Amino acid sequence: MKITKFGHCCLLIQLENLTILTDPGVFSTAQDTVMGVDVVLITHEHADHLHTASLKKVLENNPRALVLTNSAVGALLQKEDIPYEVLEGSAKKEIQGVEIEAFDGKHEEIFEEIGQVQNTGYLIANKLFYPGDSFKNPEKPVEILALPVAGPWCKVPDAIRYALKVSPKKIFPVHDGMVQKERMGAFHAVPAKMFAEKGIEFIPMLEGDSGEF
Repeated sequence: MKITKFGHCCLLIQLENLTILTDPGVFSTAQDTVMGVDVVLITHEHADHLHTASLKKVLENNPRALVLTNSAVGALLQKEDIPYEVLEGSAKKEIQGVEIEAFDGKHEEIFEEIGQVQNTGYLIANKLFYPGDSFKNPEKPVEILALPVAGPWCKVPDAIRYALKVSPKKIFPVHDGMVQKERMGAFHAVPAKMFAEKGIEFIPMLEGDSGEF
């Protein structure tokens, strides 16, 4: 599995028979020109995860790509005449031999009910768990965790505790597009230190980085 971080939460995940794009939002632009995408996963409706103009560009360049998301996002896509298929709750879908499993929940609290939209995390190929803006524990073995580390709803201590509960073998950071690269500081360094003590590898991926997992 090769993972390229276009920025924030927009990831290009390349498997042997399938290429998946996650959350094409306003904090990244590389997705606007990418080719060869089979599936687009959208976890929730916030603009840093769903930018419909960008999604339309993705689909123009990849007309056969299937958009998978939850009902809340689907209602917005329907208004834009963007085709999609619902994958939410605890449903599973197999595409070209790759299983994608949904884990539904609520967006983590920003303040009380502000932004508390439906959020659906996805386990890809029984290997990579991308939770969106949620600390949802899939309560099953996870090899790689895409861990949110920054944001108005996300504190580093909470992110670390969540990751330790999931207990993956490897972790890389997401949801850090609002932090300047040269000021990542504790958002990457502190998790790296704590996970190393638990035998978990932390890969401090920045925008544009790729890695084999």
